[in-house]
Amino acid sequence: MSMGAYDEDEHERREEKAAAVDADTDDTRTEYQGSVNYESGESAEALLNQFKQIKSEH
Repeated sequence: MSMGAYDEDEHERREEKAAAVDADTDDTRTEYQGSVNYESGESAEALLNQFKQIKSEH
């Protein structure tokens, strides 16, 4: 089998696989309920200063 024949067969196999999509799982949406809380404790200015310090070290 030549390399060109392999490429054509592989292309056809992938094309068939991509065309066969299971629509049942694609239509289902997952809903998440809850909240996200975070406490940084630092001001934006302090975080920027820390970032500048890290950048200057490298």
